[in-house]
Amino acid sequence: MSLEVDALFGFLREKTAEFLQSPANDMELPAPEALFGTPLLGVAAGDDPLWLLYQEEECIGQFHWTPLQAFQLAFPHARGMASGELSVFVWILPQTAAAKRDNRREKTYPSERWARSRILGESKVNDGLRIVLTAELAKKGVQAVAPMLLPQWGRHMSERYGFASNWSERHAAYAAGLGTFGLCDGLITPVGKAMRVGSLIIRHALPVRERPYTHYREYCLYFQDGSCGICIKRCPVGSVCAEGRDKQQCRSHIQECCTPYVEQSWNLKGYGCGLCQTGVPCASGIPRRRRAHAGHPVRIDGAT
Repeated sequence: MSLEVDALFGFLREKTAEFLQSPANDMELPAPEALFGTPLLGVAAGDDPLWLLYQEEECIGQFHWTPLQAFQLAFPHARGMASGELSVFVWILPQTAAAKRDNRREKTYPSERWARSRILGESKVNDGLRIVLTAELAKKGVQAVAPMLLPQWGRHMSERYGFASNWSERHAAYAAGLGTFGLCDGLITPVGKAMRVGSLIIRHALPVRERPYTHYREYCLYFQDGSCGICIKRCPVGSVCAEGRDKQQCRSHIQECCTPYVEQSWNLKGYGCGLCQTGVPCASGIPRRRRAHAGHPVRIDGAT
């Protein structure tokens, strides 16, 4: 079935909004309360040069899939197709004001609302959207796959950046023009860094808009003029510093401290932290430069 480019995007937007109005988007607290607010949507072209850049060792690594590679894992018969036939539909699910408020008060562990949005939000909403949107597209004769749900998805070791995966939702969002990376590696989007992200690879053209940035650190105040770095102070174990984030130190805190705390406190099986995503200027939007910095700005037009 042939669908116009804008019509299909409108269909996806409608189905995404519809799903977020369903019982799936609920904290499972005594009173009904949404896990996420209004989503932000974007599209990346399947043949965007960024996908090949991600495979270079100085970025992520060869193990990271291009959209075509991931799509062909789901549809092996599509071996003769071109990457230009694909679009990557990406959504950003912003944390609610209440979840950000609660987590902003924390110093060591995540708040209950944050843990619920991280654990239930991923399993019920993010995975739910991946499944529902894929099924809705199939009804219209459009093939689609959620890379994160492929059985081949897994973690790998990047030579430069340590553990990574063969599909990064944050990098898909960057390609779709939805945000740039901060000092702690979180993606700073127009609705902030306190969010979850998901994506689908679709065999259909969707409207692709020019990215509103030219560098992957562009929205971070620290890399703009050195005026921030609050996420350094927010990390309870010092995994964020002026050089970036120590993934292993961060992961150890999450697995060894936060995971048992969350399970013992609220009987939730999973993890969460998000302290560096709250109580910071980029928690709910793209921050503006706040002042002229006394020191030298950190250049973002070349190597950082």
